[in-house]
Amino acid sequence: MALKEKAAYLKGLADGLDFDKTTAEGKLIAAMLELLDEMTDTIDAIGEDMEYLGDYIEEIDKDLGELEEYCYEDDCDCCDCDDCDCDCDDCDCLACIDDEFEFDDEDEEEEENE
Repeated sequence: MALKEKAAYLKGLADGLDFDKTTAEGKLIAAMLELLDEMTDTIDAIGEDMEYLGDYIEEIDKDLGELEEYCYEDDCDCCDCDDCDCDCDDCDCLACIDDEFEFDDEDEEEEENE
């Protein structure tokens, strides 16, 4: 039996007792039943949120896995070199750049020429 159904069952039992809601005890029972109903609504909403978040986390995990595969794949598609890490000196791949290669800054060249 679900939580909401159990709360409804208890409320039905209390209504069947035909208690006087004007007495102190009756007011207490009525307030407790109202609180119980609000708590079950809140717990149900939290459960729905948890289910949504669980699905969302699974989607993010799947996307992250695909991204990791794309970014950290072992094979280099830039050349035919078997062991290329896009840092090798053995191939003529334009994507492979030597670590010692220094890029010239056009602005520096213009300043030096002046």
